Amino acid sequence: MTDKKRAVVLVSGGLDSATVLAMARADGYDCYALAFDYGQRHRAELHAARNVAEISGAIEYKVIPLDLTAIGGSALTDANIAVPDHSDAPGIPVTYVPARNTVFLSIALGWAEVLGAESIFIGVNAVDYSGYPDCRPDFIQAFETLANLATKAGVEGGGLRVVTPLIDLSKADIIRKGIALGVDYAQTVSCYQADDGGQACGRCDSCFLRRQGFDAAGVEDPTRYQ
Repeated sequence: MTDKKRAVVLVSGGLDSATVLAMARADGYDCYALAFDYGQRHRAELHAARNVAEISGAIEYKVIPLDLTAIGGSALTDANIAVPDHSDAPGIPVTYVPARNTVFLSIALGWAEVLGAESIFIGVNAVDYSGYPDCRPDFIQAFETLANLATKAGVEGGGLRVVTPLIDLSKADIIRKGIALGVDYAQTVSCYQADDGGQACGRCDSCFLRRQGFDAAGVEDPTRYQ
């Protein structure tokens, strides 16, 4: 049994979660990587998530199957809704998946209790993001309060933290931190409509933010485009 502190780290296969996993490892955590097969159209991200977890030295990698296609409401889970090209239009985009981070964090919370983990790491960002309401600091703070009210760990133990090390960073700053920690971004997939081989479309909002981040960081973009 290890005496090191434990953390559940949400991994998606993308740039942000790969950086968070590296940061948690650098902070001395034994990391348990958690991904979700929720019916997302960009299936290549699951392969990338496994690669990132293995390369980063996660103690365990777990994939939880969910069927968010059953409720739809997002271009990422409903084939009848087109993934749009990048746009600066105001409002919450159709790539927002209803309640996704709430669901993901709830399951991560359960696994953290089973593992005796003290922290859950998630790569939400409130600077270079697409306007998703469940990426805001207020949401994270509210969920952490819920977590400590709703669990045995919160009532009888030392409590649980939801850690968001990227919350106030630009995409360029995230990339710089990841490079310093040895993250291989060529192994990551961020595109909302990547093909089965993980090649990116280069047009969606996620591709735009990723490419803009590498440009601003002065780092060569290793993304493979279609």
